[in-house]
Amino acid sequence: MQLANQVKQLIKKEMLLEWRSKYALNGILLYVVSTVFVCYLSFVSIPNKLTWNALFWIIMLFASINALAKSFLQESKGRHLYIYTLVSPSALIIAKTIYNSLLMIGLTLVALSFYCFVFSPPPATDILMYLVATILGSLSFATIFTMISAIAAKAGNGGMLMAILSFPVIIPMLIVLIKFAKNAIDGLDRSVNLDEIGLLLVINVLVMAVSLLLFPYLWRD
Repeated sequence: MQLANQVKQLIKKEMLLEWRSKYALNGILLYVVSTVFVCYLSFVSIPNKLTWNALFWIIMLFASINALAKSFLQESKGRHLYIYTLVSPSALIIAKTIYNSLLMIGLTLVALSFYCFVFSPPPATDILMYLVATILGSLSFATIFTMISAIAAKAGNGGMLMAILSFPVIIPMLIVLIKFAKNAIDGLDRSVNLDEIGLLLVINVLVMAVSLLLFPYLWRD
């Protein structure tokens, strides 16, 4: 019960901080919208469904890095020390991951809506399964980048180190995710996607388990 209460209070704290500095969230939304608009000016239309799918995930990859890099990098040393005296490291990493997951799901749904408005989805696309792919992708981005952000913050090298560390971890997830999304665009039977859904869930569980094991040692440093 104490862990659940700490997680609840930390999520509330993250939401209050985000609300007070709305420019950060607005900046991310502006980045996504402007990127899609620039793509529209460049392509006007995207007849190739593979290009349509790849372009969306490229946009979301860089948007997620910008959105989640601040998870730990924005925290001052004084605030780190203050939180360290109040809550357990497990509660902190769980709260950060849950909040970042909610943030990424909201951001991805807004981006997908605007992207489909600008570039119509290819015919025969299974919209429901593509939506499932975007939600699972958002969860994967959140779990991976939250932990990488914690490592980069402790190393003291900011966003550059985060991008370097996340590259070998994010590539296998992106391969599975793009294949899942392509199946949805092709309109294949939904049972075909069970393997990809299972792999994405396993990746999320493994990353979360590693985070819970390693973060207390990082936090103690």
